Amino acid sequence: METTFLKSILDNDFYKFTMQHTVIKLFPKARVRYGFINRGKHIFPPGFADLLRKSVDAMADLRLTKEEKQYLSHHCPYLDPTYFDFLHGYIYDPSEVQISQEGSDIKVTVEGYWYRTILWEVPLMALISELFYKSNHLIRLNDEAIKELTKNKIDNYNKLGVSILEFGTRRRHSYDVHVLVNDTLRTFGSESFIGTSNVHFAMVNNIRPLGTHAHEWFMFHAAQYGFKMANFMSLEHWTQVYGGDLGIALTDTYTTEIFFSQFDKKYSKLFDGVRHDSGDPIEFAQKVISHYAKMGIDPQSKVIVFSDSLNYDKVKSITDFCKGKIKMSFGIGTNFTNDVGLPSMNMVIKLTEVKLENRHWEGVVKLSDEKNKNTGTLEMIALAKEVLGIK
Repeated sequence: METTFLKSILDNDFYKFTMQHTVIKLFPKARVRYGFINRGKHIFPPGFADLLRKSVDAMADLRLTKEEKQYLSHHCPYLDPTYFDFLHGYIYDPSEVQISQEGSDIKVTVEGYWYRTILWEVPLMALISELFYKSNHLIRLNDEAIKELTKNKIDNYNKLGVSILEFGTRRRHSYDVHVLVNDTLRTFGSESFIGTSNVHFAMVNNIRPLGTHAHEWFMFHAAQYGFKMANFMSLEHWTQVYGGDLGIALTDTYTTEIFFSQFDKKYSKLFDGVRHDSGDPIEFAQKVISHYAKMGIDPQSKVIVFSDSLNYDKVKSITDFCKGKIKMSFGIGTNFTNDVGLPSMNMVIKLTEVKLENRHWEGVVKLSDEKNKNTGTLEMIALAKEVLGIK
């Protein structure tokens, strides 16, 4: 069985690079562990771990090219020149990734300095997904059918008059499907398609990449500063590095309710808007609109980026509710890059433990607005809920 190899070091989500930039500045000695969670109970065939190992080992050959460095410096002026030089010299270290298989179960863990290992999650998931379909000999729709399907979707979004972002790297069917989808969106999405979170494809399209930060940013801060201070310190450090750039705040790491109780006027004004990633999107939108109104801020000057398992029907119902009340855009992932006539995978790779300087390893927690998206040990989840006063 032939394995799969990544073609560019930029074949990754933009927020991994923006977070790496901040971690180098603020937490260069922090160590972390990540773990793979097979939520969909997918069955991996014999020899899968060996295939994945070969793909991971080959990532040591990836380098930032001169053209890629020029692209980043042109489109991302809020990243320091020293960071571009760092990335130019960055080499993936496959020894940071441990892969094993027992029967049809695989175990994938990552361990090392946070500033280095932060780039592994998304490409690892993309490789697991592509190799899963390939090793199980599952046949997808042909190229023309995928292009037609994608064209129909973007035509509908054009008619709806909404802003659409492609967020599908981590659970894509394959790199080839990702190419087809991005080409089709660029060709037919002039009225609605505003870009992609994938830096490699943004460069191919010669547009700026889109994204800010992930749950791990907040989860790390909870370990460093405690659950009550996690949201505040995460936003404080983000603005310390970026000022008003990259101003979309993720709200649901320790539930939206807790986030908005701590999202004071300073941050509400400074950040351009917020991202919705779990829970009922209409309820969320109502909360956001009410929050801004309470702060004396016109909600129509702000934006919500919706990114939770979206399809056309969900986008339409959200649009119907938000129109005329608040700006919105929609990050669509799996529904673009893995709608190929096969069941899509349900898996994540999450930050599991952190080790701060002169401290022991500590488990980290995510308390989503959907209970089945919580991560962490039962004891740590219970502790976080107790500290935050969540019933």
